[in-house]
Amino acid sequence: MWYNNILETIGNTPLVKLNTITKGVPGTILAKIETTNPGNSIKDRMAVKMIEDAEKSGKLKPGGTIIEGTSGNTGMGLAMAAIIKGYKCIFTTTDKQSKEKVDALRAFGAEVIVCPTNVEPEDPRSYYSVSSRLEREVPNSWKPNQYDNLANSQAHYESTGPEIWEQTEGKITHLVVGVGTGGTISGTGKYLKEKNPNIKVWGIDTYGSVFKKYKETGIFDKDEIYPYITEGIGEDFLPANVNFDVIDLFEKVTDKDAALMTRDIARKEGIFVGNSAGAAIGGLIQLKDKLKPEDIVVVIFHDHGSRYMGKMYNEDWLRERGFLQDEKLTAKSILAKKDSTEIVTLDATKSVLEAINTIKSMNISQIPVTQQGMIVGKIAESDILTALLENPGLKSAPISEIMTATFPFVDLNTSIDKISSLINKENSAVLVEDESGKIEIITQYDIINAISG
Repeated sequence: MWYNNILETIGNTPLVKLNTITKGVPGTILAKIETTNPGNSIKDRMAVKMIEDAEKSGKLKPGGTIIEGTSGNTGMGLAMAAIIKGYKCIFTTTDKQSKEKVDALRAFGAEVIVCPTNVEPEDPRSYYSVSSRLEREVPNSWKPNQYDNLANSQAHYESTGPEIWEQTEGKITHLVVGVGTGGTISGTGKYLKEKNPNIKVWGIDTYGSVFKKYKETGIFDKDEIYPYITEGIGEDFLPANVNFDVIDLFEKVTDKDAALMTRDIARKEGIFVGNSAGAAIGGLIQLKDKLKPEDIVVVIFHDHGSRYMGKMYNEDWLRERGFLQDEKLTAKSILAKKDSTEIVTLDATKSVLEAINTIKSMNISQIPVTQQGMIVGKIAESDILTALLENPGLKSAPISEIMTATFPFVDLNTSIDKISSLINKENSAVLVEDESGKIEIITQYDIINAISG
């Protein structure tokens, strides 16, 4: 047996029991592994449904262009379907999204426009506004608008819900889903509650999003909105696909807990998933007191970990945000073990001869160069030797004429691995600003001293 095209392989994803990460949580915890869809996310389901509905209604015509604001996964589903069905794609996304997601969309031949995250949805620069403007400007185009297009929810009502009901033989008691557009939780939850009204549907939200407060109070509170790191869940507006009547409660999870839990799912269960899965498990653990041993809980694992390699699966990224404890040495701990000495610098207007004298008297090989108090470059013994061999008359020239690029700057949380990789033939040191704002230098000797100390 074979499939006629890749779109026919969407759906029928496995349900897998979690054994380690949810220890201490009552009940049987099952993960719906949506990474086995061809676009590696649950969004394949609704992307194809939205396109098919638009074709039937005549909104999407042959040879047309699909324009959408997407964090990556919906774009992947749309781009895949567009290839099979003969459409072009233009996507707008935010600068919060991982580089891997943007690169993946471009690999499918889509044009991707990256827009700022920290603006209101109504702002002309927002990814919502830019996609709407392009829809008006590009001939024969169609915007699926996954947030308000109810084909999104309908896709999950027709496929995800029935699959879960059959796979659990109707025994499911709780559905746990990270909520972004609201299509997955609303469509799946609606189907399951029609089968058994006692099934609880729990939405996972993030700090900086409006869903939880709106569900509990009916108030849309703009003061709840602020930038957050977690991808794929939470919103700063109310999409039409979020059916608050279907969702019994919302639970908020911090960026840190979501990021660390995402990594733990891979390490403890061998399941390589994205950020919203970490948030969903984090939320479930926070809600464990509401569960009983006989409960059957299904958690949706939306997308694949490969889209987060530069983020949740990168230790330096986690350290920069203070999400990871100092298991390894960092710039901060290296400085703490180092004797505090005033960093030697030379102004860019000083002569090459003065640089030679400073290097000799201080017994050092490289010196940062400053201009109006700012570090703008460096000068090394090797630079001076090369320059004077070519032109001995340069002794009286300002060092700005022969200086090279400055030492790399690192953050206090940068790991010893990253610092070591930056120290090479061109750079014998890195610079770091300490907590008081003072510039410090870390050399290879300092790293050896910190390790052996």
